Amino acid sequence: MAELGVLQRVELGGVWPHEAHHFAAWLAQPGTLATLSGVLGLELELTGQELAVGPIGPYAADIVCKDAMSNTLVLIENQLENTDHRHLGHLLTYAAGLKAQTVIWIASKFSDEHRAAMDWLNTITQDEWRFFGLEIELWRIGTSPPAPKFSIICQPNKWSRAVRDQAAKAEASSPTQALQLRFWSGFRDRMVAKGQRAPKPSAQSWQSFGVGRTGFSLQGVVRRAEQQLMVRLYINCGDLPAKIVFRHLRLRQHVIRAMLGFELIWNDLPGKKGSVVCVACAHCPLDDESRWPEYQAWIATMVAKMDGIFRDMIKTLQPEDLLDVAQNDVDGGSASSVAH
Repeated sequence: MAELGVLQRVELGGVWPHEAHHFAAWLAQPGTLATLSGVLGLELELTGQELAVGPIGPYAADIVCKDAMSNTLVLIENQLENTDHRHLGHLLTYAAGLKAQTVIWIASKFSDEHRAAMDWLNTITQDEWRFFGLEIELWRIGTSPPAPKFSIICQPNKWSRAVRDQAAKAEASSPTQALQLRFWSGFRDRMVAKGQRAPKPSAQSWQSFGVGRTGFSLQGVVRRAEQQLMVRLYINCGDLPAKIVFRHLRLRQHVIRAMLGFELIWNDLPGKKGSVVCVACAHCPLDDESRWPEYQAWIATMVAKMDGIFRDMIKTLQPEDLLDVAQNDVDGGSASSVAH
């Protein structure tokens, strides 16, 4: 018979000696946030650490994130010890000051009283406010590196039911939606297993990934009828004119192509507010489930490559950067010169 290892509990303080300097820093890492996103059904993106709460005062929130799916703030309060009243007070003070709609409290152990307090907060608030309590443990087998385990202690009253209902509704709605839900569920499992950020699976043909600025997103797409995969940058920004931003990026297509190593498809979507820049892969029948690992790996790779190129361009883009589009129009270029 195969020899099996024995799970051994590891003390948190032996890995993270200091709550703020070590534990909070680890929680704020992209891989950890991806794991938390998968556990909770969110899509967490780091906004900052030790962020000041209010214009004056000695208060600073441990970790502040954005949920890319709802575009709302998420507060993470963490402690290495058992829950206590001081951290509960911090949690409520910071949430009020930041107007965070999702609050996550992570500790080594929840007391019955503090679990009841979180359940009560979920009971008295409306659905757009969410309070999660998570216990964290560390385990190892033999001399292996310690592995974290998150356990949900409390959550919004209808949260898990809503996730199950969404899946059940998709399964019952159509064979295509059921197939898409299974595909994106497998995609998320693949990403989380690698410590990478992954969106909550849905029955849609596409899944969205934030790129650091509202109005822009990367989307993985499966097109069953066309037997095609696609990863696209969707430009639908509110603070900047989407068509002008598209043309600004289009002027840099040769540089972008050289950095990526492959050609992109530029589509201005005439008659619509947004525009897309995408890469496609043909002859990918979604009904052939044996090829799903191949499809999922391709989407993950293309998302990572396009994120690596476009994220900094998008985050730093300012209105004055778009003047090159106007100059190009004066010199003879126009929106009509863009290939559709």
